[in-house]
Amino acid sequence: MSLKSKLSLAVTAFVATFLVPAAAFAQASAAANKNDAASGLAIAAGLAIGLGALGGALGQGRATAAALEGISRNPAAAARIQTPMILGLALIESLVLLAFAIAFLLMNKIVLT
Repeated sequence: MSLKSKLSLAVTAFVATFLVPAAAFAQASAAANKNDAASGLAIAAGLAIGLGALGGALGQGRATAAALEGISRNPAAAARIQTPMILGLALIESLVLLAFAIAFLLMNKIVLT
């Protein structure tokens, strides 16, 4: 990496870190608090469903991979492995649905405010 590209990266990081947030604090309106709270709730709702779906997908992938690896090592134990795997997948999916419900409730709170 050349010195010029390192310097431009450092300047970009400085501008993004110190100058961009200063514009966010430039508001002095009383109505800004309501909008700030609504935008915070919208971000929280997005993170709730995003992280819930990501965690659920990773958990289901790992559970399924481990079960298939166990079945491939011992095909006779397929029936004993498959039932707990399906139960585990259902419980993981219920957590994803809970994250969806929380995101929905947060979005409903935004509409009501």
